[in-house]
Amino acid sequence: MKPVSIIGIGLAPKDITQELEDIINCADILVGGKRHLGFFQNSTAEKKQITKNLKEIIHYIKKHMYKKTIVVLASGDPLYFGIGSLLVKSLGHEHVCIYPNITTVAAAFSRIKEPWHDAHVISLHGRSDTKSLMDAISRHDKIAVYTDSSNNPAMIAKLLADNNIDNYHMCVFEQLGTEHERIRWFDLSENFCMDFLEPNMVVLKRVHKTKKQSECFFGMDDRLFNHENGLITKAEVRAVTLSKLFLNNKDLILWDLGAGSGSVAIEASLFITNGTIYAVEKNKERINQIKNNTNRFHAHNIKIIHATIPEGLEKLPLPDRIFIGGGGRDLKKIIQLSCGVLKKKGIVVINTVLIQNVETALTTLTHLGFKTDTVQVQINKGRDMPWGTRLESLNPVWIISGRN
Repeated sequence: MKPVSIIGIGLAPKDITQELEDIINCADILVGGKRHLGFFQNSTAEKKQITKNLKEIIHYIKKHMYKKTIVVLASGDPLYFGIGSLLVKSLGHEHVCIYPNITTVAAAFSRIKEPWHDAHVISLHGRSDTKSLMDAISRHDKIAVYTDSSNNPAMIAKLLADNNIDNYHMCVFEQLGTEHERIRWFDLSENFCMDFLEPNMVVLKRVHKTKKQSECFFGMDDRLFNHENGLITKAEVRAVTLSKLFLNNKDLILWDLGAGSGSVAIEASLFITNGTIYAVEKNKERINQIKNNTNRFHAHNIKIIHATIPEGLEKLPLPDRIFIGGGGRDLKKIIQLSCGVLKKKGIVVINTVLIQNVETALTTLTHLGFKTDTVQVQINKGRDMPWGTRLESLNPVWIISGRN
């Protein structure tokens, strides 16, 4: 039995060496995508097209590999976001030979004469989950994205616009290596109601940071946030609040109800790197402040919801964590509705400065079967005087947490 040859054909057949061409010409069966097989229409080999049903392809190869010479055609390097790793795992190391070629991402960066050792590469090809892209946006200045017909440049531009991300330039590479090759740079503020030649790839390059953009870190000074005077969860209270939320999982869903300036949501994004934070706020002016702050700190896994709690909560994914930073007279109803859909082993944290709401929170959580814990935080801040420093006390805050 001959090993199955997995050949990366590069951008186009012109990238294939004579050695690889000889291997392809000797094949009894050519396996590949529709586009790849189209390059070898004159081959007398039997053709098997790769579809979304990869299990069927694996079964087909296993059925014929003992009697026939099989060549699998792949793009670029078969082991780089390609089918190669699946075939190695399914057929065994000893039954495959890998022949890498130039990758699309390498060719793309060569076209714009840009080094890519510092680029973060992700693939949305055949994937419906865009969390990897949003996570990359918050962490990397240079990102290459493998696309498909659904996850195309227009979709990526809309995703970034919907998340208020405008500090990247986008380069779209269409049909690289062909006579129809086209390379175009776009500003994310442009209208993307246009068609792109397939296949294509996207490179995102962050625009140089401005004075309005800052790095996010734990325990940031209140003055770094755009907020109304006094209407922000103070840095020290924020630290205790986040510790009570026990953000030990990167994939959590957090509801920040009564988000205010978004300070808690933004610092929580440091821990919830692959999950999503829903910042719900009724005040339109504060919605604008949250948008400004998320852009400033690149906290782009935060979804901003303009709604009067508890309205709109039924449309959100079920939470693993809930933070209630407001509520007033509706606190009982908000706790009942939000905690009623909290996932098992979930945690809710409620901050309040009102004595009446301490009783409301504890009683409501107890009736819902939550185990509760209460902490009062009293902060005194140093204030300069002409010949020394005095302490100025801030309003005490009760932090009530509950576990179901």
